[in-house]
Amino acid sequence: MNSKKDDLLPEAERLFIHEYMPATVISKKLNLNRKTINRWRTEHDWDIKRAKFLKSKMSFHEELYEFARKLMDGIKADMDAGEKIDPGRMYAFCKVIPMFTKVKNYEDLATPKEKKPSTRGLTPDIVARIEEEVLGITPNVDEDETEEE
Repeated sequence: MNSKKDDLLPEAERLFIHEYMPATVISKKLNLNRKTINRWRTEHDWDIKRAKFLKSKMSFHEELYEFARKLMDGIKADMDAGEKIDPGRMYAFCKVIPMFTKVKNYEDLATPKEKKPSTRGLTPDIVARIEEEVLGITPNVDEDETEEE
């Protein structure tokens, strides 16, 4: 017999796999214990399912891009040859173009962000800037650079 909690399993799985929500957010959203979400995650292989879903989406993006590229090349070839462009191909091309924005937004969401290395402490550039702007110390200039020949 299913409990009310088990009835939320499909929604929790969807949120994890398709919406990329972490277990803590899902547990709050569905009013479930985080341990329950993590147990379901393990028992039902959500990580594997998410990876497959991401791979299928990336493959779709590549296919979409290749399709648009071939369509555009064919239209361009017809234009260069002075031939009439098939309205169906032009319509299809115009419909595909806005999809790239959605795919780009998806990729931004799905692709892990790389952390930029942060420099800690004072670098020589920062010290020189502090000396000049705050302390009023001008940088040393070699005499060779100031002499005119």
